[in-house]
Amino acid sequence: MSAAADSARTVLEPTARTKWLSGGLVVLYALVASIPLLWIVMTGFKTPPDAIAYPPKVFFSPSLEGYVNLFTTRTRQTPEYMQSLPPPETWYDALVRTRNMVIAGPSPIGGRYINSLIVGFGSTFLAVFLGTLAAYGFSRFKVPIKDDLLFFILSTRMMPPIAVAIPIYLMYRVLGLSDTHLGLIILYTAVNISLAVWLLKGFIDEIPPEYEEAAMIDGYTRFQAFRMAVLPQAVTGIAATAIFCLIFSWNEYAFALLLTSGTAQTAPPFIPTIIGEGGLDWPAVGAGTTLFLLPIVIFTIILRKHLLRGITFGAVRK
Repeated sequence: MSAAADSARTVLEPTARTKWLSGGLVVLYALVASIPLLWIVMTGFKTPPDAIAYPPKVFFSPSLEGYVNLFTTRTRQTPEYMQSLPPPETWYDALVRTRNMVIAGPSPIGGRYINSLIVGFGSTFLAVFLGTLAAYGFSRFKVPIKDDLLFFILSTRMMPPIAVAIPIYLMYRVLGLSDTHLGLIILYTAVNISLAVWLLKGFIDEIPPEYEEAAMIDGYTRFQAFRMAVLPQAVTGIAATAIFCLIFSWNEYAFALLLTSGTAQTAPPFIPTIIGEGGLDWPAVGAGTTLFLLPIVIFTIILRKHLLRGITFGAVRK
């Protein structure tokens, strides 16, 4: 029996060549997938002529003009007016004047990023909070027509946004939720909660209910047992769910474009509208996109230990 088991293990274990090949394919895929991101980052450090050069420039002299254009509004002036100006006080003033332009004021990008943070993290918190409670209820209690309710919750993700865009727009206009943070938070929470319920129910199903039963025998209430016995073991699932919900809320474009115009407009609808001379200001778009990626990257890095750790449960056996 032992010899047969060792033989089967030897057959199933990948060879060193297979491991090297698999690792090479993963690295190759990562490099190919990273090319668009690297190109976006590079574009943010190009000048406008370099950004639209053909053939595209891989090697260029880096410039912060894209970031200056992203955070400022500029106006073109005559050469006579430029000569009448005093020397520039800052490096970005000097950079803008090389294009015969002066800085007229800040751009709206700062407010758009703040709106994205408010809406993205606000809707993520609500979706994960409500999704955790709902998933626990579906996992631990006998809910009538549970399967039908779960399918109905999931089916809300299957509906294309364009199918409900006009009704939501009309409803929000009547309720006064158009161009408000609350309106977007409610909408994104409603969309994300289905994903949160399904993901978290799977994690909670794997947690033995004996933990809660033992806690309640010791005198804890159901909610206290949930908070002290279930939540610590579901941290991995909650972290993964939060990242997926934040990615949707952070990147969502269609509803943000339809339901906002200024006060609550997020970054995705604003970045493509950054106009330079003769069309889109591609360095500013690249700079804005690069900065737009940072919160997601930072949030993922903060939660990476929960994502990579996997789920390990206690030794309680049924």
